[in-house]
Amino acid sequence: MAITSANQLELLQTAEAVAREKMIDPDLVIQAMEESLARAAKSRYGSDLDIRVRIDRKTGRATFARIRTVVEDEAVENHHAQLTLKQAKAIKADAAIGDEIIDEVPPVDLGRIAAQSAKQVILQKVREAERDRQFEEFKDRKGTIINGVVKREEYGNIIVDIGRGEGILRRNEKIGREAYRPNDRIRCFIKDVRREARGPQVFLSRTDPMFMAELFKMEVPEIYDGIIEIKAVARDPGSRAKIAVISYDNSIDPVGACVGMRGSRVQAVVNELQGEKIDIIPWNQDQATFLVNALQPAEVSKVVIDEEAGKIEVVVPDEQLSLAIGRRGQNVRLASQLTGLDIDIMTEAEESQRRQAEFAERTKLFMDTLDVDEMMAQLLVSEGFTNLEEVAYVELDELLSIDGFDDATAGELQARARDFLEEQSRKALENARALGVEDSLIDFEGLTPQMIEALAHDGIKTLEDFATCADWELAGGWTTENGLRKKDEGVLEKFEMSLEEAQHLIMTARVMLGWVDPTELETAAADSDEDEGAEA
Repeated sequence: MAITSANQLELLQTAEAVAREKMIDPDLVIQAMEESLARAAKSRYGSDLDIRVRIDRKTGRATFARIRTVVEDEAVENHHAQLTLKQAKAIKADAAIGDEIIDEVPPVDLGRIAAQSAKQVILQKVREAERDRQFEEFKDRKGTIINGVVKREEYGNIIVDIGRGEGILRRNEKIGREAYRPNDRIRCFIKDVRREARGPQVFLSRTDPMFMAELFKMEVPEIYDGIIEIKAVARDPGSRAKIAVISYDNSIDPVGACVGMRGSRVQAVVNELQGEKIDIIPWNQDQATFLVNALQPAEVSKVVIDEEAGKIEVVVPDEQLSLAIGRRGQNVRLASQLTGLDIDIMTEAEESQRRQAEFAERTKLFMDTLDVDEMMAQLLVSEGFTNLEEVAYVELDELLSIDGFDDATAGELQARARDFLEEQSRKALENARALGVEDSLIDFEGLTPQMIEALAHDGIKTLEDFATCADWELAGGWTTENGLRKKDEGVLEKFEMSLEEAQHLIMTARVMLGWVDPTELETAAADSDEDEGAEA
C-alpha cells in the first residue's frame, strides 16, 4: 500500500473517525499514524536511519524525511544518523554542530506485514491516548458519586460503564446482599483513580462511609450549602450506620434537617443503601457528651475518659448492657469508629465491684504500711488518699480536716509514712547498686531510687544507657498495628511518668553528656512555644 494522492485524504478521514469514536484529539491519531509510517519506513530503509514522517493536517500528504545530526568528528557513532561538520558544510554552507540535516526520501510501499505493524502501532497509541483522557477526566472526580450501567461481572467484580470509560466495583466494595445484571443502573462512590499497567483504573465503592455522606449531601440542601456539616461517619454496610452532624445555624436542627419531613430525606438514603438502618447523631465537641449520643438508643450512667491511652470507659445500667453493645457488638463498634476511641462498657454493678476492690486494696495498703486499724485506713481512703506519698507530704491541715484526727494523730501518720518511704528508698538503692548501677545514674536529678531500681532491672545502669532511651520506652505509649491499638509498656510507667517528663529527663541527660548543645535545645523550645501560640 503506497501513500499516494488517492488515499491522502483517507488518512485524515480515518483519523477523524477514530478520534470521534474514542473521544480523543484527532491530532493524537495523526501523530500515531506518523509514528507507524516512520517505523515502517525504517524497516524498509534500515533501522539505523532516523526517519520521520510528517502528515499535512490539511491535505493529508505524508512527507518522509531522513534526519542526520551534525556532530564532532570523533563523536560519530552512527554514520546513518550522524555526519561530521565537514560533511554537513558540503550540503549546507552555514551548518553548525548540533544542526539537523533533513533529506526527503521517497514514500514507502507498505507490504502486508508492514501495514499490519503500522495498524498495531496506531491502535496502541490510540489506546494510550484514550487512557490518558480517561485518567484526566476522572482524577478530579475522586470522592464524588457517579451513575453508571452494569456491563458485566468478572469473578464477583462488577465492571461499570461510567460514560467515557469503565469503572470496577470490587466484590468487597459491594453491599453484601446486592446482585446486579447487565444493563442495571447503579450509583457508586469514586473511591480512587490510579494509573496502572493496563491503564487508569477507576475504583468504585458502595461500602465506603463517604458514600453515605455524599448521598446525604445530595438529599439535604443544608449540607450542600455548608449550613450543616457531617463530622463523622461509621458504617456496617448493608446493616447499620451512624452519622454525626452539626449545624452552624442555631435556628436549624441538624438531625431534623437530615431526617426530613416524615423521614423523606433519610429514607431516600436508606433505600439507596438497601435498607441500611441509619442513626443520625448530633455532634458535640465534648467527647463524653458525643459518646453518650453515639451510643443511642442505650442510656449511659457515667463516662470516664483516659485521653493519654485513647480509651474511654462507659458505665450503663444493668438492663441497658445488651442494648449498648448491640447485636454482635455492632452498636459499640460503630460508636468507637465514630468517636475514634476504644470503648470499654461495663454495668453499674461491675463498676461498683471494681470500686469496692480498689477501696479494699487501698485500705489494706494503709493498714500494712502505716500500722493502723481498718477504720482509720478506710477513713483515709474515703477522703481520697490513694498512696503513701500523699499521706507523707500532704499539708497537715488536710489530715486534720478528717473527723477524729488531731495534731498528734496526723503527725504520727505522716512520720510513719515518711519512715516507710525512706526505708523503701534505701532498699531500692541497695538493690540498684547490687545490680551494677553507676553513680552517674544514681546522682542524676529527677529519678527516685525506685525508678533507678526499675531501670537497673531493665539493663539501664549508666547515664549513657539512660540517654539512649526513647521517651515511650520510659513512659509507655500506644501504637497502631493493622488498625488495632497496641499498648507499649514503659519501664517507668508504673511511677506515672508522662511522655513530656520522660522526654525532658532524656534531653537533660544528653546535654550533661555533651551529646546535645543546650543552646539548640533552647531554640527548639522557643520555636515550639511560638508554634503553640500561633495555633492558639
